Amino acid sequence: MTSAVLDEALKKAALAWVAVGDGPALALWVLPLDGTLIVVSGPGEQFAPGLAEATRATVRLRGDNGGLIVITEAAVSRIAPGSDEWTEVAPQLAAKRLNATGTADEVAARWAATGCAVVRLTPVAEQPVVERPDLPASSGAAEPRDSPARVETPRPFRLHRVKRR
Repeated sequence: MTSAVLDEALKKAALAWVAVGDGPALALWVLPLDGTLIVVSGPGEQFAPGLAEATRATVRLRGDNGGLIVITEAAVSRIAPGSDEWTEVAPQLAAKRLNATGTADEVAARWAATGCAVVRLTPVAEQPVVERPDLPASSGAAEPRDSPARVETPRPFRLHRVKRR
C-alpha cells in the first residue's frame, strides 16, 4: 500500500534522485510504468554506479514546482535482455529516450549488445514513505566533487579600458 502522494509523484516522474547505499544521490532520467520507475544505465547511457547490482535504493521525487515532495525506499530488479519483461519494457523506454539514434528496436538491441542495465525501481510497501511535514529541512545539496572538468575560467583579455554606461 503506497501513499497517494507517492502514486502521483510516480505517475508524473521524468527525473528521480536515486541513491544506492551510502553513495550520493544521482539525478536519473526515468520512465514511469505501472507504479514503478524504469531506468537505463551503462555504456553510452546515464551513469548510475552500483544501481544494476543493488537490491535497494533510496528514491527522491519532485513535485510540479520542482521541490522535493516524497522520499521512498525502492526494490531494484534488473530486467534481463530477451525476457518477456524486456520485450515489453525496453521498446517503451527506448521510444522515450531523447536524442537516440535509430528506431526504438535498434536502441533496445544496442542496449542488450553493449551490456546496458535496464532496471525497475519498485517502492517497498513495508518501508515508510517520507512526505510533508517529515521531509528534511535542509536542501540536501552537497559541495561539488573534485573533477578535472572543474577549472577556473580566465577573464577575457582587454587591450583598452571598457567604459561602462
